Amino acid sequence: MTGMTTDESTVPHEDHGVPREEPEGTGPEREMLEDWLDFHRATLAEKCAGLDDAGLREASAPPSDLTLLGLMRHLTDVERHWFRRVLAGEDIPPLYFTPEAPDDDFVVGEGDTGQGTLAVWREEVAVVRKVAEGRALEETGIHPRQGTTHSLRWIYLHMIEEYARHNGHADLLRERIDGVTGV
Repeated sequence: MTGMTTDESTVPHEDHGVPREEPEGTGPEREMLEDWLDFHRATLAEKCAGLDDAGLREASAPPSDLTLLGLMRHLTDVERHWFRRVLAGEDIPPLYFTPEAPDDDFVVGEGDTGQGTLAVWREEVAVVRKVAEGRALEETGIHPRQGTTHSLRWIYLHMIEEYARHNGHADLLRERIDGVTGV
């Protein structure tokens, strides 16, 4: 199996910092939205777990050049954008792309590592949780480029959709890398 190692360059299975438990079938709306988003965050981390940097960089579903590491970079910027830039109105730049190169968050640079990218993603998730904490689902923010208004409820639903869609990509990538399915 390619891409598997046990050294320190491997993304660990249990150290991604997001519990992966399927949410309850009933409960308060806010709790269910947060739990489903955390479930999908943890799914992406598990899809990357146990792979070394070579495996995480492998574009395993030709002709696409999509990689697991690129997906993690992209979703880090998506978290940052919707919670911090839109909801909180922070004037902060994206981490991995520019307006001139909007798809660069998917492009993995030579210095990008699984451990480093996981750490940045984990830190961004911790920050956006604090941004959302205590805000009502009806609270809104303005998209900085489009000028459109989005509620926190909409942002949670969009983030669940964004992760679910990309976790489908991650399923295929991981299976092509080393045959691992499920999770």
